[in-house]
Amino acid sequence: MKYITLIITLILFSCGKKEDVLLPKSNVTIVKEVEDHSPIYIFFKTEGKDTIADVNRKNSIISTNWIFNIDKRLPLKLVIPEVMKLQEKKRGDSAHKNEKAENYYSYADSIGKNLAFLPFTKVYYKMENVSKNSSQLYFRKNGMIEYRGRKTYDFPKNNLKPFLYSLVINPKAEIIFSYDKKMLYGDYIQCKILVKTIVDKKIPFVFINDEKEYIY
Repeated sequence: MKYITLIITLILFSCGKKEDVLLPKSNVTIVKEVEDHSPIYIFFKTEGKDTIADVNRKNSIISTNWIFNIDKRLPLKLVIPEVMKLQEKKRGDSAHKNEKAENYYSYADSIGKNLAFLPFTKVYYKMENVSKNSSQLYFRKNGMIEYRGRKTYDFPKNNLKPFLYSLVINPKAEIIFSYDKKMLYGDYIQCKILVKTIVDKKIPFVFINDEKEYIY
């Protein structure tokens, strides 16, 4: 399935209105195709000076893979609570539950010119700070990462891989990822793709917990 545009358009026939979702983009494809899926849209809207995350899940079916098409201009503080509600609904519907059904974020691969997908089924979000006893990598909205452990380090996100390879900690300790709630969703997806490409490779002396994410 090829896409030249970076915009997904949803036509709401019931009210004769067309709405656009501006997708995040990257130069890497994590997953290229997803079969048996239902779309979920989270639109960017404004009311006066307020920004609103407008959710449309009319065509979602619990037993299918869900593809989340989310506007890149929305901040995480608006996006993630809506994602959490939808995750809880799907996880809690035992009558229609399909253990093989996954959740994906969609984005545009600007190099391959195709729609791509990022799985996040196993991620559990928390809208709170990380325990002081845990080591964390906090992704700021300005593109910097702050490592909070026994010591604190700041570095550009492009240096994440060499930083992790140079880090020696207690092998039983874990590193948790956390994100600035003011970060735009488009930047968040780029960070997650970066993390995904690194976490899939084993890193000596580091246990990365990528199934918990803290947004604050």
